[in-house]
Amino acid sequence: MSDYNQNQYQRYVSEFLESNITPYANKFEKEGSFDREIIYKISEAGFLGANIPEDYGGSNLDMLQIGIIHEQFARVSSSIRSILTSSGMVALAILRWGNEKQRRKWLPRLASGECVGAFALAEQEAGSDAGNIQMEAVREKNHYILNGQKKWVTMGQIADLYLVFAKCNGNYTAFLVEKNKCVLVEKQDGLLGLRASMIANLSFENCKVSDGNILGVEGAGLEYVASSCLDYGRYTVAWACLGISQACVDICVNYVKKRRQFGAALIEHQLIQQMITRMIVSTNAVRLYCNNVARLRENGEAESIVETWSAKYLSSKAANEIASNAIQILGAEGCCDKHPIERYFREAKIFEIIEGTSQLHEIIIAGSYS
Repeated sequence: MSDYNQNQYQRYVSEFLESNITPYANKFEKEGSFDREIIYKISEAGFLGANIPEDYGGSNLDMLQIGIIHEQFARVSSSIRSILTSSGMVALAILRWGNEKQRRKWLPRLASGECVGAFALAEQEAGSDAGNIQMEAVREKNHYILNGQKKWVTMGQIADLYLVFAKCNGNYTAFLVEKNKCVLVEKQDGLLGLRASMIANLSFENCKVSDGNILGVEGAGLEYVASSCLDYGRYTVAWACLGISQACVDICVNYVKKRRQFGAALIEHQLIQQMITRMIVSTNAVRLYCNNVARLRENGEAESIVETWSAKYLSSKAANEIASNAIQILGAEGCCDKHPIERYFREAKIFEIIEGTSQLHEIIIAGSYS
C-alpha cells in the first residue's frame, strides 16, 4: 500500500470512529457494554470481516489495512476494538481449518455481524500454559459431550458462536459451539480495563456438539487451530498498543505547549523535552516494526511468526512506559477518569498480559534464537 493510500485509509477509519464510536466511548466503558447496532455499523464499514475473503462476504483487507484499523480503534475504544480481534480469530480458524460447509455457514454471518464469535481457550489453571486445559469432550455416536469451564472470554456475554478447546481422548481438539441453554454465561465485572469488552466466564454442562462442528481433526486444537488464532491476536494487539502510544504522544505534545509552569511552557523544560523525545522515538520505532511485520505477513514469510511475537512484546512494553509518562506529564489531569490518558494507562497494562504475557514472549523470542 502506498503512503497516500495508507493515509487515505487511515482517514476513512478515523472518520468512521469520530462519527460512530468516539461520542459514546466513555458511556460504553462506564456501562460495561455497547449496543448491537454498533456491531452492524462496524460491519457495514468493512471492518468486521477484515480477514474474511469477499467470496464469504468479507472485505479481504491486507495486513497493513488490518493493522491501521486496530491502531485507530484503540485510540478511541480498545473495548470496541476487541470484537475485531475476537471475531477475527474465530473467522480465521474457520477459514483456515474448517471445511467448506462450515465456511459457508459461518463466515458470512461473522462478517455481517449477525454472528459474534468468541475465542474460549483460557481456564482456571490454563492461561499461558494452554496445554493444561481440563475441559473434556467425550465422543458418543455422531456427537460429543462437552463439560468444563472457560474464563476471560472476550465478547463472551454476547457471542453467538464459541471456538472452544477441549481434551478428547487425551487430544486437544477445537469445537464450534453455538450458544444454547447448556452454555452458562457469567458476566465478569471489575476489570482493570477494556470494561466494555463484555468478558465472561463460561460453563459447559453436558453440552451436545455435533461431530460436524469439529474444526480440523481430533488433536489439531492447540498446535494448529489455537496457535494460528493467537498469532493473529498478537498481531492485532501490537497495532492496538501502537494506537495507545500515538494517542498519548499527541495528547502530551499538545498539552506541554499550552501548560505553563514556573513562568514557561512545559515544553521549554529540559526534563519534559527528554520525556517527550523518548515517547516520540519509541512510538516511531514501534510503528516501523509493525509496518515491517505487516509486510512479512502479507508476503507469507516464515519469520513473520516470531516477528509478530517481537512486535507485540515491543509494542506493549512501549505502550506501558509511554502511558505512564503521559500521566506523569499531565499530573492530576491524567489521573481523572474523564481523561482518556487514564484509560490508556489501564489498557496498556492489560495488553502486556493478553495474547501471551511479556514474560512468555521473552521465553519464546529468546528460544527462537537458541
